[in-house]
Amino acid sequence: MLENYAFAHPQFFWLLLALPLAIAWYIWKQPKQLASVKISSIQGFKTTPSILPKLKPILFALRLLAIVSLIIAIARPQTKEVSTRVKTNSGIDIVMAIDVSASMLSKDLKPNRLTALKKVAAEFINGRPSDRIGLVVYAGESFTKTPITTDKNIIQTALKDIKYKHGELVGGTAIGMGLATAVNRLKESDTKSKVIILLTDGVNNTGFIEPQIASELAIEYGIKVYTIGIGTNGMAPTPIRINPDGSLMYRNMEVTIDEDLLKQIATTTGGKYFRATNSKKLAQIYEEINKLEKTEIEEFKYTNYEEKFRIFVLFAGLLLLVEIILRKTIFRSFI
Repeated sequence: MLENYAFAHPQFFWLLLALPLAIAWYIWKQPKQLASVKISSIQGFKTTPSILPKLKPILFALRLLAIVSLIIAIARPQTKEVSTRVKTNSGIDIVMAIDVSASMLSKDLKPNRLTALKKVAAEFINGRPSDRIGLVVYAGESFTKTPITTDKNIIQTALKDIKYKHGELVGGTAIGMGLATAVNRLKESDTKSKVIILLTDGVNNTGFIEPQIASELAIEYGIKVYTIGIGTNGMAPTPIRINPDGSLMYRNMEVTIDEDLLKQIATTTGGKYFRATNSKKLAQIYEEINKLEKTEIEEFKYTNYEEKFRIFVLFAGLLLLVEIILRKTIFRSFI
């Protein structure tokens, strides 16, 4: 509560420095305020002890408290309530093009490349609340998993549903097809910033659209492409066939990624190429992309002030009224 309390004119608190002077003046003048009569003996007078003369400083204290209350009121105490409204000036449209070929089940990233990617991508999506995001999957061919949308629940559900399914997509890795499909999803977008995050673990070995042609399309529509090559350096346990019981047979195979192609795509479109050799590196890459592609957000703050000085004015008036009443009644004989 106190953190919302403020004073519009705190400079008036300097007046409180006069109070010690007033107290000193009162102490110095007090002995002279009561009249005294000198007589040789008071034996002929009947005296009754009274405590009222000792209580007379109460009147001064009441007046002093009234002055303090008035100074606080002049300083204008008030409470303030701040409300914030966030406005997104220009969001970013992002399409993630994800390789779902059989090699994405390789176990050099734990538990495998595809599962590690989905975990990191889910965190990336949660960190982009103001942007529209879409998903494209590709192997030997490509298709749109979900068009660009601001509904993060739809995107997360679609991301979780991405699995390698034998026979769903033609075998191979059609990088050009995946990139072209992602471009097609963004070409009608009217946002200032359009981004594709293209991820693959292989080389372009199929598809009827060359990656260079797809890159030119991205440039034509003002789309920036970040490319990620996923896979360790050297050998990795890679699925080579499906066993009769439906399980996968693995064999250590050399990891082959066409880094020159991915670098070319990124460079020509104004993006950047990354290599993810493990799950930690993959998370760092998405974090870096998140920093590179900032959404412009404008924050408006509204402050509502509620004046609180009236209670101090009323309190000062009450103190002065009590002092006057006491002065005119109980302490009348001593003033």
